[in-house]
Amino acid sequence: MDASKSDDATWFGHPRGLTILFLTNMWEQFSYYGMRALLVYFMTKELLLAQTQASFIYGAYTAAAYFTPILGGVLADRWLGKRRAIIIGASIMAAGHFMMTFDAFFYVALATIALGNGLFLPTLPSQVGDLYARSDARRGWAFNVYYVGINIGGFLAPLICGTVGELYGWHYGFGLAGIGMVLGLCIYLGGQRYLPPEAPRSTSTLDDGAPRSLGRDTVLVLVGIGLAVTVFRAAYEQVGNTVALWADSGVDRTVGDWTIPMTWFQSLNPLFVMLLTPPLLAWWHRRAAAGADQAPLRRMACGALIVAGAYLLLATAGWSADGAEGSATGWIWLVLFFLVLTIGELFILPTGLGLFARLAPRHLGSTTVAAWFLVTFAGSLSAGLVGGLWSRFAPGAFFALLAALAALAAGLLWRLDGPMRHADRLHAGTAAAGANA
Repeated sequence: MDASKSDDATWFGHPRGLTILFLTNMWEQFSYYGMRALLVYFMTKELLLAQTQASFIYGAYTAAAYFTPILGGVLADRWLGKRRAIIIGASIMAAGHFMMTFDAFFYVALATIALGNGLFLPTLPSQVGDLYARSDARRGWAFNVYYVGINIGGFLAPLICGTVGELYGWHYGFGLAGIGMVLGLCIYLGGQRYLPPEAPRSTSTLDDGAPRSLGRDTVLVLVGIGLAVTVFRAAYEQVGNTVALWADSGVDRTVGDWTIPMTWFQSLNPLFVMLLTPPLLAWWHRRAAAGADQAPLRRMACGALIVAGAYLLLATAGWSADGAEGSATGWIWLVLFFLVLTIGELFILPTGLGLFARLAPRHLGSTTVAAWFLVTFAGSLSAGLVGGLWSRFAPGAFFALLAALAALAAGLLWRLDGPMRHADRLHAGTAAAGANA
């Protein structure tokens, strides 16, 4: 049974459970981005690792954090159940964040966080979908609302964990990230009564005409989307890696007599997500009401192209600085970059997550959403490898390479639009046949 069918009470026009999941996710993201804002600086400045090694470890960790959800989604669907998986995963992640406060546990802590994340990450967004009937028009918009929660946590984390770590010691910043994870777990436990009930496996497969499995055409299209988004993430994930290193060494961060902390720039992306999501949602809603809504893959392709434009901005700034020996790029270029990047991100990432969740058979909700995080795993790993090229290129040339990768992803996504429309029609036909059976 869908929670939306059994409980009409809402907060802000949505089921109350969305607020609980929103806040739980917000604090989990606070812990993740708080640690991530410090990670590459901690490795290069405290552990004194070479840039190439630090970039690879960063990429390998972020990749592992999105690989474990593949196994975690299966465990949640088949054995643990969604609520138990979230509680266990959040507890393991909190332990890992607190382990980061000790240098001797550095690699063990990274592995622990990745393991806990495997249970937590695919399961929480699949509960968002369970709050709504499949015919509920609010279902698609809920993932954009949920995405804002990710970015509130991501906005606060560099300002709080980053500032404390940069000024008072890296380990204190890591400890604050652990506290954020504990807060998220407490909110989830306290809001259990608002969350959707977990139906027994025997009754969860066709409760409202949902198909029992993904068709071959749909699987092939999703694989193609995954490959395109992997290419896109090789560029996008440089935000916390080589872009962060450039903010430290190649950007003039002074405002009068004050120097902007380097970790603060990591807050710009989530800040712009919060500011830009409401007007973008309103615009998309007006287009949909007028019958001019953009197909999901065309919207994603536009987003990748916008991100390519963002990296071209940095390439221009880098080339300008390269031409003047000893000069640094003004910080305003970095602000403009994050503004354009965020617009593109909002076109592609929430749309992709919602697409995978929409096509998921009900009894494989966590597993199918985990496939989206498999894409993130592959993209993060490729981003680590691409980041290793940073020291071999001038900044302008490196950022131009990232722009080319994002543009390539845009082209691939646009070409997949036709096959996706065909697969979507087949999926809708299967669901209709199940409902009439």
